[in-house]
Amino acid sequence: MVRYLIKRLLLAVLTLWILATIVFVMVNLLPGNVGRQILGPFAPPSEVTKFNHAIGTDRPLISQYGHALKNLATLDFGTSYQFNKPVNDLVRPAMFRSGKLAVLALLITVPLGIVAGTIAARRRDKFADRFIVTTGLAASSTPEFVTAAIISWLFTIELRWGHVFADPPAGTSVIGQVRYLIFPAFALVIVYFGYIARMTRAGVIAAMESDYTRTAVMKGLSARKVMMKHVMRNALGPTISVVGVQVGYLFGGILGVELIFNYHGLGSVLQAAIGKHDLPVLQGAVLSIGVIYMLATLAADLLIAWLNPRVLAQVKR
Repeated sequence: MVRYLIKRLLLAVLTLWILATIVFVMVNLLPGNVGRQILGPFAPPSEVTKFNHAIGTDRPLISQYGHALKNLATLDFGTSYQFNKPVNDLVRPAMFRSGKLAVLALLITVPLGIVAGTIAARRRDKFADRFIVTTGLAASSTPEFVTAAIISWLFTIELRWGHVFADPPAGTSVIGQVRYLIFPAFALVIVYFGYIARMTRAGVIAAMESDYTRTAVMKGLSARKVMMKHVMRNALGPTISVVGVQVGYLFGGILGVELIFNYHGLGSVLQAAIGKHDLPVLQGAVLSIGVIYMLATLAADLLIAWLNPRVLAQVKR
């Protein structure tokens, strides 16, 4: 397990380095002058030049790249060009708000997807199976912002069942916050439900057709014991992998949902950072998502290794 963990951590560090490099290259390829974007179109050229020198954007790219990697290593992303505040003070509250929405969406999506996938597998090629698979496939093909726009219009504007602005007032209780976040979360559930349901269905079908399941049935074990101890334990491995990967996709799709529902999470922070070429904030926000994605996939891999010790045996070989 220790060897497996070290291998996964080294891969995570490599992935974060590649991600930081991509962010740096993409931001520096964007047209525009940082000082002009921050100070506005009427600022004197001398002030723009002075500002660019102060923040270091007039230095050679290799020097700026080295500084960006140093920030990544220390997890201190410097000071925002736009707000003149530490990046962490801007990213952490936004990450916390986005995290609440993501956790709520996962708490709904994962159990719903596993239950639906299991039902589809046990009723293979019947109406329930076709309905779940077709609905999940159609929903997962729809972009998150489109689903969010439809839900916002239908439920919060036409039916007035929820809040157009998903930001709860200060001091709102946990239950009260759920009332504000339920429809943005539902927009994410619709999109990601299909992935989990289809993967669960495939895993359950494969486990039900395996030799160990047939042996358990011939031993006279009840259907409930066969499903819980033999089928689900082996079938959930691919599903857990999908859930870990979906965390990264979830934080990618959550940005558009936040903008639709006027929710001040990472979406608004990234939008402002891109518009103003605020590299420290952009890098801090994107890499924070990368860290969460790495931790989610690492946790999923460790859980799979615990459920299926053959994974560790492959590492030893």
